[in-house]
Amino acid sequence: MPNARSEIISPGHLPNNLTVEKIRSGISNIRNPILVSYAAKGLLPYKGLGSGIKRALEDWPDISFTDDREGCMFIATVHRKELGDAGFAEKSTQKSTQKSTQKIIELMQNDPAITIADLALLIGITEWAIKKQIRKMKAQGRIQRIGPDKGGRWQATE
Repeated sequence: MPNARSEIISPGHLPNNLTVEKIRSGISNIRNPILVSYAAKGLLPYKGLGSGIKRALEDWPDISFTDDREGCMFIATVHRKELGDAGFAEKSTQKSTQKSTQKIIELMQNDPAITIADLALLIGITEWAIKKQIRKMKAQGRIQRIGPDKGGRWQATE
């Protein structure tokens, strides 16, 4: 799979004096103050304003950015690794599943009444994936549901 990659194209180039180097170092610039005001008020389920690219680079350093001022677009290219052995994908999936499982438990401990839909939104995976991990954790005895689906609560045994 030579040159395997995913590209994310955002209309509009980088604003003001923001550069690719500044973005890589964690510097950001608010482009939509109205949207930011909703996030700051807690109306949107988002935390970490201006930290998305920095967090993405921490998890996957092989990302390149292009500020195409002439074409008026910003492009993030996520380069995928060649799969030298089949074990790479399995190890990567296992690691991300462990991270998601830990996040689910932490969120349940912070809010025992949290819904599967909220978990999916906060963690950034599908409701189906959340349900699958919950089934597995229930079978392992790591969590349990107290009460009904509506009105009940989660209890983490860890």
